[in-house]
Amino acid sequence: MNCVTPGPRRVVVLGSTGSIGENALRVIAALPDALRLVGLGAGSNASRVAEQAREFGVRSVAMADECAAAELRASFPDDAVSVMSGVDGLCRLAAETDADVVLCAISGMAALRPALAAIEAGRDLAVATKEIFVAAGALVTRSARERGVRILPVDSEHSAIFQALHGAGIVPACVRAAAANAGDALVEKLWLTASGGPFFFHPEIDFRSVTPEMALAHPRWKMGPKVTVDSATMMNKGLETLEAHWLFGIPPDRIGVLVHPESAVHSLVELRDGTQLAQLGAPDMRIPIQHALTWPARLPNAALPRLDLAAVGALHFESPDESRFPCLRLAREAAAAGGLVPCAMNAANEAAVAGFLAGRLAFSAIPETVERAMENAPRAPAVPDLREILQCDADARAAVSARLSRA
Repeated sequence: MNCVTPGPRRVVVLGSTGSIGENALRVIAALPDALRLVGLGAGSNASRVAEQAREFGVRSVAMADECAAAELRASFPDDAVSVMSGVDGLCRLAAETDADVVLCAISGMAALRPALAAIEAGRDLAVATKEIFVAAGALVTRSARERGVRILPVDSEHSAIFQALHGAGIVPACVRAAAANAGDALVEKLWLTASGGPFFFHPEIDFRSVTPEMALAHPRWKMGPKVTVDSATMMNKGLETLEAHWLFGIPPDRIGVLVHPESAVHSLVELRDGTQLAQLGAPDMRIPIQHALTWPARLPNAALPRLDLAAVGALHFESPDESRFPCLRLAREAAAAGGLVPCAMNAANEAAVAGFLAGRLAFSAIPETVERAMENAPRAPAVPDLREILQCDADARAAVSARLSRA
């Protein structure tokens, strides 16, 4: 298991210019005695990364975009900051920076190689990128277990389950060395909550006429465009089902979804004796981010909002309609199929969402595109290796791209 040095916990943030990354920096800034930022990784926003590096005194930075890396180097002509570039640069930052924990908030499958590099180097991994579990959950969790690396969930739903399991006296699978544990037998079911996105409570909306602006108008959370569209299709909950399976070792058929528009209950654990344990909090991503970065401690932070249940007034829950949101069904079928089917599903979904945002694919065609990719996924062993995963990912994306070019 990763040994944490005395003093502030040293943190590398991958995806520092996105919503999760920016919120992580706010948490780190609020807890200077507990957390210290030592590395920044991002895509192409060189000017923002330069600001972040100066604000926190960071000396190690990586940019996925080569041109952005060159721009960033020009911002530090005295070589005060080491700037790495490309995916290899992100991997080096994750593996070689002297850090206690790497926060992975890079969007989509681009996070997989840097996350594996952090694990290979023995860094604890705080994960906000569910796609790496969807496409490569068996590989990621096996690698972490072999190296004694703890995986700490950042998504609010998985953080809630993580905390509820602890509340029941169960050590979550993602932070223990053994794959199996007697405590797992106490769990009847995991319940992921969903806000419903912009469309669940508007059955009058025809999905064939949905525009990107409509899909990006999330009523509760401020997120990146890809995850916001996933919330609109409810694919987000499908992906989270697979993530929960790999993080907590619970079979997918014992993981359910409840639509909860108030977003006060972030998820629940149902035990064999009929008890349900829920984690509640204000809908602010800094809360689960702080929990992941400071676990097992719970540190006071006056900057974080408090949930006022009296102001919320009432809590509502509904079952999702899978005929209207078929991505939930597709994710469950991918989980049951295993192998490379979840990888193909994830890749096709990323490509389809990109096509929708670019105006090249109808919103209603996203699940159709995903289902076609799942049908064409190659057969593979239960634990595909990295080469097989990356090849399946590339092939599924190429097939969607070819379809869009013919449209």
